[in-house]
Parts: sequence; C-alpha cells; structure tokens
Amino acid sequence: MKSERVARQDAKARLRALPALLPAAIAWAEACADGAAKTGTPLSLSEQELARTVGVARPELVRVEAVGRMPLPGDRALQSAAIEAGLLGPDAVGLTLGHAIFIRRGYLTRRLLSHELRHVHQYEQHGSIAAFLPVYLRQVIELGYHAAPFEMDARAHELRDH
Repeated sequence: MKSERVARQDAKARLRALPALLPAAIAWAEACADGAAKTGTPLSLSEQELARTVGVARPELVRVEAVGRMPLPGDRALQSAAIEAGLLGPDAVGLTLGHAIFIRRGYLTRRLLSHELRHVHQYEQHGSIAAFLPVYLRQVIELGYHAAPFEMDARAHELRDH
C-alpha cells in the first residue's frame, strides 16, 4: 500500500495533469453520451419516477446503455489517468455521462440505478458535461473516489433494492 506522502504526491501530479487532460476527457464523455442518446434505452415510467425521486429534472432524456464493459477513452494518457483515479477499470459497473448511464450487463439494480441517476441530477445542476467534469474530477483526485462529495451524495441517494 502506498504511503500517505506518496499518495499526496500522486494526487498533486494528477492535479497538475488535469488541465491538459480535461479537453480530451470532455470530448470523450460528450461523444459517449451522444452515442448512448441514440442507442440507449429510455427509462420506463417507474424508472422515471425513481429518477425524479433522486432529483432528476428531465428523466425523459436519460438513456441507459447495457455494456459488457465500461467504455474507455482511446487516448492512452486519459485512459491511464481514469483507471489510476479509480473511475474506470475492470471492476466498474456504472458510469454516468450527462443523461447517459452505462451499466454492465447483469448489474442493473434499483440501488445502482438510483446512484447513477443522482449523478444525472448533478450534471443537470451544473448544466453540461463540460461544466460538471472539471469539478467532479478535481474532487476525485484531491479526496479519492469514495470521499469525493459527488460520490458521497450519490451514495446518500441510493435506494434499496426490493
């Protein structure tokens, strides 16, 4: 396990790299969201109600894309940074990009969907992928994935499975 000092140095290096990676991250996220808008499944009426419960203003825009694995950026530096930060990788089961939610096949539950829908709400509050991602990524880099305020908020809005 990394020492706390090494972890802080790694976080500082990732923060320094963030401005250079942001344009590619935003472009990738917007392209993924656009693709899911065309091929993803709209929320059912009960899922739209679930979305409203966790704060989504426009549940009719949400699309859920069932995937074998989470999409990864083609840009190697961006891909590496996302995996190192714990955002993407072999264990990831959900990812939200704007109104697009990617969920690995076999993992769709009410709890996971409500978590990801809360992220949709967060994107809506910021107005766009380009406005949300810099704030979110900074939180994850500075505090770690689990301690990032947007992740804590999403976990606080998870609804139990029936």
